[in-house]
Amino acid sequence: MKRLLIAVLALTFGCLLLVAQDSAAPSPAEQRGLGPAGVKRVIKEVHHELVMLPYYGVFDNLAYKVDPNGTVTLFGQVTRPTLKSDAESAVKSIEGVEKVDNQIEVLPVSPGDDRIRRATYRALYGNDVLSRYALQAVPPIHIMVKNGNVTLEGAVASEMDKTVAGTQANSVPGVFSVKNNLLVDNGK
Repeated sequence: MKRLLIAVLALTFGCLLLVAQDSAAPSPAEQRGLGPAGVKRVIKEVHHELVMLPYYGVFDNLAYKVDPNGTVTLFGQVTRPTLKSDAESAVKSIEGVEKVDNQIEVLPVSPGDDRIRRATYRALYGNDVLSRYALQAVPPIHIMVKNGNVTLEGAVASEMDKTVAGTQANSVPGVFSVKNNLLVDNGK
C-alpha cells in the first residue's frame, strides 16, 4: 500500500525528470552545483510546494519538468487563475530555481462544465470500486473538464480501476468525450 501511495503521488503530479547525459564536460549548471543531485532536490521541493498549495484539488492537474539549468516548466490545467500564479510564486522561491516557465492552462468558466465536474466526481468516487481513492488528501484521479470534454489524469492500482473510471465518466449526462490518461501502477 505504501508503494502504491508513493507511485500514485509521483504519477499524479507528472514528475518529469530531464537530466543531461553529457559526461564529457560539466555544464554551467553543474558548475553552479545543480547537477543530478541538485535536480533531484529541486524536484522534491517543487513537488512539495505544489502539493501544499491551498486551493489545489481534484479538478486541477499540475505537472512539471526540472531542467539541469535551473528552469522549471509548469504544465497542466487549473480551474482558478490564482492557482496558476500561486504555483509559479511557490516554485520561484525554491533555491536553485533560476527561471519558471508557467504553461499552466486556466480552464474557461462555465456552469455546464462545473455541473459535469461535480457529476463526474460523484460517478467516480461514489462507485464501490473507486471509492477507496477518495480517502486520500488529494484524490489521485483528477478530473479536467473543458467545453464538455472530460480528461482523467493521475494513477490507479489496476487496469480494471482505469476501465471503471473511464466507463463511469462516460456515463455522466452532458459529457461529449472522455480521454482516460490514467496510469496503472503495476506494484513495481
